[in-house]
Amino acid sequence: MIERYTREEMGRLFTDQARLEAWLEVELAVLDVLAERGDVPKKAVRAIRRGAVVDVERTREIEATVRHDVIAFCTAITEKVGPEGRYFHLGLTSSDVLDTALALQMVRACDLLLADVEGLVAVLAEQAERWRDQPMVGRTHGIHAEPVTLGLKIASWLAEMTRGRERIARARETVRVGSISGAVGTYAQLPPAVERDVLRRLGLRAETVPTQVVPRDRHAEMLLALALVAAGLERIATEIRLLQKTETREVEEPFRKGQKGSSAMPHKRNPIACENVTGLARLVRSNALAALQNVALWHERDISHSSVERVVIPDSFILLDFMLVRMTRVVRDLHVYPEAMERDLGLTRGLIFSQTLLLALVRAGLTREEAYALVQENAMRVWGDPRRELLAECLADARIVERLGERGVREAFRLRRLLRHVPSIVRRALRAADRGRRG
Repeated sequence: MIERYTREEMGRLFTDQARLEAWLEVELAVLDVLAERGDVPKKAVRAIRRGAVVDVERTREIEATVRHDVIAFCTAITEKVGPEGRYFHLGLTSSDVLDTALALQMVRACDLLLADVEGLVAVLAEQAERWRDQPMVGRTHGIHAEPVTLGLKIASWLAEMTRGRERIARARETVRVGSISGAVGTYAQLPPAVERDVLRRLGLRAETVPTQVVPRDRHAEMLLALALVAAGLERIATEIRLLQKTETREVEEPFRKGQKGSSAMPHKRNPIACENVTGLARLVRSNALAALQNVALWHERDISHSSVERVVIPDSFILLDFMLVRMTRVVRDLHVYPEAMERDLGLTRGLIFSQTLLLALVRAGLTREEAYALVQENAMRVWGDPRRELLAECLADARIVERLGERGVREAFRLRRLLRHVPSIVRRALRAADRGRRG
């Protein structure tokens, strides 16, 4: 693909280089704390810091022989350090380094995603306000129901993304946890005080009860939060796709100058960006399922989760980063066609006002069953004959006019009355988004 979809910052967070640098960050934090406690000579720590350089290729070479990534990493570091390297990885087990470093990566990735979501929330808020009063038909089961506005529809997306922002922030706190607790979580080699000071340096919290690993329900919660945001983006993308169909075309995703929609048909303007987001949401959802399956490990730890996480965690963050950026562009530059919305409001020739008419008749003294039967009788004639309109049918029905009068019948077909509460709903969504931003 020609376009560079993923922001460089997110991609760099999950490279082999970044992963090993995070491991080194944890190892050096442990050494600093041990030196402060007098357990390791400060001179040795200074020597290690001078010589410790991540070398991805050398680490891979060693791993090809030893078949253990952390041992390969430690060997690649210490062979550059000299005798002082004997203090490197002192008292640690692999998972102390792996899980704590992974927490650093996920926290940093969350910060990038939160910035992405903030960008989308800002665009959604702007568009919800801009199109607040633009009427369009609402649809349930794909069938015309009652009127809504485009701004109200976008405000619903805004509210969902506001919740998504909160979910990612909560999940960030859930995974902001490390463990320096040893081979089975008992602190047999290094005391809890070392863990406390190391994690404080790294901006992390200690796992309440570790095994050898940080329990994977934390990671599952993170990926579920990402999957929910992806599902929300899919909802937006699906709605735009439905509204872009040729026979509807009330809105349309941006079609750039020079863009081509089909290799065969020059007229095509396809919703490819929204279709792309829809498809990627399926991947993020499936990754969350894999994360749930990682929760149950054997005893204090096995590594059945490890291979899975090397795929699903980077992929979920990178995919959602792309999806958020792409959907922000779509919503910001959305093509809107008010004339088509007005046309579609009239497609059913007044049937969308049937509930208002029903309730007016109930208030005028009919039972609900009587009113329903009366309105449905007229509505079915309109459905069956494209020359008929519900307002005209009702004005010609003496039973209805007798109850409501001509003015009352016409009042039931007044569009703005049905939309009178929309501005307050949109304001409510805007306030919630603003509160979340300040919070």
